[in-house]
Amino acid sequence: MTNTRIIVGAIAGAFGVHGEVRIKSFCSDPEAIGDYAPLTSEDGTQTFELTLTRAIKNGFAAEIEGVDSKEEADALKGVTLFADRDALPSLPDDEYYHADLIGLTVLDTGGTELGKVHNVLNHGAGDLLDVHGPGLKAPVLLPFTMANVPTVDLAAGRIIADPPEGLFE
Repeated sequence: MTNTRIIVGAIAGAFGVHGEVRIKSFCSDPEAIGDYAPLTSEDGTQTFELTLTRAIKNGFAAEIEGVDSKEEADALKGVTLFADRDALPSLPDDEYYHADLIGLTVLDTGGTELGKVHNVLNHGAGDLLDVHGPGLKAPVLLPFTMANVPTVDLAAGRIIADPPEGLFE
C-alpha cells in the first residue's frame, strides 16, 4: 500500500481555557481515535499524543501533550489528524479505507476504462466515488454500492463498475 497513514479526525479548536481541544473523529467507532496515538498532522511534521477527556456535542474534548493554553489549542484549529495504518484495525473483506480507493482505475464490466477515483465523498446517504477521466466532461459521482461496484481489487489497483445507465455519458 502506498498510504501508510490514514486520516482519523480533525482538531476543531479550543475547548475551555486550559488548553483542551475539540476533536472531530472520523473513525467508525468515534472513541477509538484515542487508541491510535501518536497522531500526526497531514504533512507529518507535528505529532500529537492526545487523551480524550469527555464526549461533547459533535465530538470529544481532549488534552494534547504540550498544549496548555486556549491560545495554543486555538492555533491547532483545522489540523487534520492521521494515524499509522498499522495502528488501525483490519477491515472485513467488503470494507475499505477511503485512502485505499483513491487512485484506483475504474473499469466497466466490459473492461473499458471509465476514469480514476479522485476522492471518496459522503453527504449522508452513503459513499460516492468521485471519478475523473479524460473522456469525461465533468467528474462523475458513482454510488459506492455492491450493485454499482461489484469488484474492488486493491492488489490490481482497479475497480470494476456496473454504473446506472447514462451515468458515464
